[in-house]
Order: sequence, then C-alpha cells, then structure tokens
Amino acid sequence: MSLHLIKLAVGCESIKELRSWVAERMRTAKQRKLPQHHIHITRMTPKRDQELLAGGSLYWVIRGEIAAREKIIAIEPFRDRDGIGRCRLIMQPKVIAVSPRPMRAFQGWRYFEESAAPPDLGKFSASIAAMPEPLRRELRDLGLL
Repeated sequence: MSLHLIKLAVGCESIKELRSWVAERMRTAKQRKLPQHHIHITRMTPKRDQELLAGGSLYWVIRGEIAAREKIIAIEPFRDRDGIGRCRLIMQPKVIAVSPRPMRAFQGWRYFEESAAPPDLGKFSASIAAMPEPLRRELRDLGLL
C-alpha cells in the first residue's frame, strides 16, 4: 500500500491554475535543458521516503479542498546557500484531478494514507478541472460531482 503526502497549494486558486504553473515550469526547464520534472522544494525531508517512492503522490489542497495530485518519482535532500537543509520533491509533471474533498488548512506537509486518498476523476478530469471554481464547488456540494 502506497503512502502519500498532502500539502496546501498556497496562492493557487484552481486546478487549472496549478496546471498552468506546472506547464510554465516545464517550459523553463526545457529552455534550460533540464529534466522535465516538476520540483517542489520543502523545508523538511520525509523520513518515510521508501514508502512514498513506492507509488506515492503529492496531493494538493486548493482553496480548502483536496483537488489534485502529482506522482512522486524522487526525493532529494540538499542544503541551500545558507546551509539550511531542504528537500526537493520531484514529481511527474502531470496534474491529476481527484474527487474533491474538503480539507482544513495546516502548515507544511503531512503523510496521507492510501485509505484516505480520494479517487482520481478519470476521463472527466480535464473538463471538471476547467470548470469555474464556484460551479465545481456547487456541483460537489449538491453531490453531482
């Protein structure tokens, strides 16, 4: 059974915006001839890295609900210019919409068990992610999503 991480997508308003951020980072990486991976830097290094690398994902909380995920492919601890320990979470640059679920705010990241992870939206994910956020939330609240 895989282990996941969950983190707030601070400043992100929608899945569409998250996809846009990732696409921009991929364009920049391509211009610099770097690998096509989405990298998120965090202060703490997960101790349960082997469990995360066995199929885990980083689930993104957007505006108070779990909304999307990206598959984690590597975890690289490093020291920044000031000698402070940091960690690169390296992910496939594919944002996958998941069945939205409310989630309260928290700091940093948390481990997220497979049993608590919402299912992917599947073939409808692109159209649902492209919906205006208020409409998507209303449909979810009505039980239609």
